[in-house]
Amino acid sequence: MGNSLRVEGLHAGYGSVRVIEDLSLSVGDGETVALLGTNGNGKSTLMKCIMGIVRPSAGRIVAEVGGVEHDLVGMEAHDVVRLGIALVPEGRRLFPKLTVEENLQLGAYRAAARQRIRESLAFCYETFPRLAERHAQLAGSMSGGEQQMLALARALMTTPSILLVDEPSVGLSPLLVQTVIGKIKELKERFGLTVLMAEQNFQQAVRIADRGYVIVHGRIEFEGASREALADNDMVKKLYLGI
Repeated sequence: MGNSLRVEGLHAGYGSVRVIEDLSLSVGDGETVALLGTNGNGKSTLMKCIMGIVRPSAGRIVAEVGGVEHDLVGMEAHDVVRLGIALVPEGRRLFPKLTVEENLQLGAYRAAARQRIRESLAFCYETFPRLAERHAQLAGSMSGGEQQMLALARALMTTPSILLVDEPSVGLSPLLVQTVIGKIKELKERFGLTVLMAEQNFQQAVRIADRGYVIVHGRIEFEGASREALADNDMVKKLYLGI
């Protein structure tokens, strides 16, 4: 039973401002796909469209979860989560006045996840020992790196099949970026997750991506069939590698 994502001819924006234009991409079962682009090019808008937070004006978003296809356009965000699709949003979006453990428990929103809260909590604390140490600490008082780990762990509490990660490196030191990206890779391999990661840190993204896309002004300008193809592309060299 596969878990995949397919976006076809998507158009979206905010009022009269068009952000995404005729965008198409796919993420196969068990793949990690990087969506590369600098700020303001539509990465977060695409993530919000997939999650039902922003309504596209045209196009299709189809998720296959457990071998069953679902058309996500028009679905409410909580229904998308119920399918087994989770988002780690840009900026973390934690509940700052709740504790680490309370934030994690709120992640177990869907029925399938509520049945496994104890097991999922134990796994999150095993994977992120710092969260176990600070389980009673208010989320808003934690460092940026700790908050990013908590945001990732909260998404895992939903027991997802498809994981969307939006800009995990923002605001983190190079060492913490390496740690967080490494954790995404570890979790993907352990659970066979299908992952779409929006990122502007090329060097870190290609560490774990099977392949990727480059988005410029809301359009896919390049599709790399492998990490090597991404690194060898002239546009990528200019935008991300300074060549």
